[in-house]
Amino acid sequence: MMDDTDILISGGGIAGLVAAAAFGAAGHAVTLVDPAPPVTDEGAEGADLRSTAFLQPSVTVLKAAGLWDGLAPHATALQIMRIIDAGGDLSQARLSRDFDASEISDQPFGWNLPNWLLKREIAARLASLPNVRFLQGVGTAALVARDAEALVTLTDGTRIRARLVIGADGRNSPVRTALGIGTRTLRYGQKALAFAVTHDRPHENVSTEIHRSGGPFTLVPLPDRDGKPCSAVVWMERGPEVARLRALPPGDFADALNTRSAGVLGHLTQATRLTEWPIISQIADSFTGPRTALIAEAAHVVPPIGAQGLNMSLADLADLLALSGDRPGEKAGLDAYNRRRRPEAMARLLGIDALNRTSMIAARPLRDLRAAALGSLYAVAPVRKLLMRAGLGMH
Repeated sequence: MMDDTDILISGGGIAGLVAAAAFGAAGHAVTLVDPAPPVTDEGAEGADLRSTAFLQPSVTVLKAAGLWDGLAPHATALQIMRIIDAGGDLSQARLSRDFDASEISDQPFGWNLPNWLLKREIAARLASLPNVRFLQGVGTAALVARDAEALVTLTDGTRIRARLVIGADGRNSPVRTALGIGTRTLRYGQKALAFAVTHDRPHENVSTEIHRSGGPFTLVPLPDRDGKPCSAVVWMERGPEVARLRALPPGDFADALNTRSAGVLGHLTQATRLTEWPIISQIADSFTGPRTALIAEAAHVVPPIGAQGLNMSLADLADLLALSGDRPGEKAGLDAYNRRRRPEAMARLLGIDALNRTSMIAARPLRDLRAAALGSLYAVAPVRKLLMRAGLGMH
């Protein structure tokens, strides 16, 4: 028994969910598979407590997929990206520079949403699309990709024939492995702690990245929580330091948290449990195979700096949709997708890699040099605007 579908998407993370909605909204028959059902409750075991900032071009993709109306009421605007250097003797801001979206656009840079909530809202939208099937609890076990069709065997033995298979199944992608596509990986010995905090001062829609050593400490605006201003924290450090922080008693962790935040939003209070994520950069040797395309972390992984990760993934999706047209999986469209997306992803990966290594600097003279470079780059208005446009993916 063989099932037929236009698009089979392997992986029900945020990128896979959005891809299913986008191809479904474009009129294709879509089957989405994931071994683990999405965790859609913040308090549940396994909930993703990270947040995602959707930059302007990504919101266009979400609108086309019919998702933005459901997400917008929960979103917090990001009007200013603030970069602070706290690399002096004390953990306090010695240089602060604001990148304001109003210099280049009448819209904010983007909008921030918790990942668990995204999964809840997008899964609800998929349930309303009659041409989209979401098979939870099953994954991709085998893939035979030919020029005419792709044959997928699922972990429950179901066999599906598809015109296009999309691998959105993460940094250890089963689809990529089945195609025999290798990767280049850069390791930093870093991990990120992701959690939410409440704080004394309102964030005023400012996303703040604080650089000292070990990696950036980022505060991203979220809606108020229990009547208090709230932000998502991504705290990147070398692995041993993350292990030390996690082992601290609550009071000592709170002290470390407030020292590292340099007091920029007043006193921070931890509001959710800590989750931990390994930090790597990785890129697939090719983004395509016969009747197959890789998107998101199956194609590229970058450190969480400048809100690039998922926005790169939605740029993949936008190009794949545009180049597939009404003939998904055909060689010409896939070749064009690989030619367009892989060099762009590689350029961004190298840029983010450089920023991350700069942020990890421990030696004081080099930290001083970093602060001077930030100050001089920011001071030149055309350079400042160019950096903002490049960050958004605007040309």
